[in-house]
Amino acid sequence: MEIVINRNLIFAENQYLETERLKLRPVTLSDANDMHEYASDEETVTYVFPIHQSFKDTKESIANYFMAAPLGKYGIELKATGKFIGTIDLRVVDQHNIAEIGYSLNKSSWGQGYVPEAAHELLRLGFEELQLMRIFATHDIDNPKSGRVMEKIGMKIEGNIPNARMWKGKVVTDIIRGITLEEWQNRHN
Repeated sequence: MEIVINRNLIFAENQYLETERLKLRPVTLSDANDMHEYASDEETVTYVFPIHQSFKDTKESIANYFMAAPLGKYGIELKATGKFIGTIDLRVVDQHNIAEIGYSLNKSSWGQGYVPEAAHELLRLGFEELQLMRIFATHDIDNPKSGRVMEKIGMKIEGNIPNARMWKGKVVTDIIRGITLEEWQNRHN
């Protein structure tokens, strides 16, 4: 007999997660100032999303993306200061029992291990609670720092897709990395 998993309920019960240094929580309009700080910085958003030209762009992004369908989407907040420094999300494809992870971080917080720390917690949620069989992520070949984050959380290169898409007027080669349930379990046993 197949056990049906209500992933929306699991996400709803896990809207607030904690790691050693971070709180992962829903994104709200009160995060607009902190988000605009990095969303309006070209270096930060080069590979992630179109730059926010105005504060209104940031508020619309929060309302339309994070608040309209909040399950699986988290703001990253530093426990020590309460500062909102980025976002991370787990986008589940129910019929295939897999999910894609994505993230964005204020460049003032780069290189401190915050995204791997947050991503480890989402991998735990994905494999232990949501009972996924594989979690993957994609990065532009010209953005090796994002690939390094994926490496740190145990993701292996699964493929290289030349001419994968157009992004900001440029032809992009994407690298797909992933980790399976078995690989996750082997790392944590």
